[in-house]
Amino acid sequence: MFKLIKRYWNIIRRPSVHFSLGFLTIGGFIGGILFWGAFNTAMELTNTEKFCTGCHEMRDNVYAELKGTIHFTNRSGVRALCSDCHVPHNWTDKIARKMQASKEVWGKIFGTIDTREKFVDKRLELAQHEWARFKANDSLECRNCHNYEYMDFTRQSVRAQNMHSTYLADKTKTCIDCHKGIAHTLPHIPPGQTSDATPPAGAPKEVANAAR
Repeated sequence: MFKLIKRYWNIIRRPSVHFSLGFLTIGGFIGGILFWGAFNTAMELTNTEKFCTGCHEMRDNVYAELKGTIHFTNRSGVRALCSDCHVPHNWTDKIARKMQASKEVWGKIFGTIDTREKFVDKRLELAQHEWARFKANDSLECRNCHNYEYMDFTRQSVRAQNMHSTYLADKTKTCIDCHKGIAHTLPHIPPGQTSDATPPAGAPKEVANAAR
């Protein structure tokens, strides 16, 4: 293996016989731009709603639930796509998330949740993984659209004002602690099992109701 690597290194470091250094530099620059453009185009295609709902596991389960929530249809007409909530916007975190999501291809190949029954059985585990990710990154994807610094507390309910001005302000809680049931149905929590699925005391009414 070492000899093979050394052999190829000698080839690429050897001066070009037919092309000038300027030509190779410009050619490499143009090639880099084309590669970068193709890479980012492919990356953005994987962020489209059409791609995310291309498999029936997503289309018939979580996407069907999303259609009945305020993130899908609302008075302002601003709609969140799958990637808005599940893929960070900044480049480095986006790449890391894409690498993590590659295991979903493995699950698709081996039919981990290819039936409704399998999905329901696996749902709590899948949800807990996603909640933990949101908790670890301080609900980064939520904050792509919702910025605490620009919240108008006077237009919020008293309960929401209290939660946002205390737990969110001092960072003892993050968005996902109270808003787990806002885009997808909460999974069934077996009796006696402690889970982060239970909203904290004083959580918004609609979230508390969704957890029951």
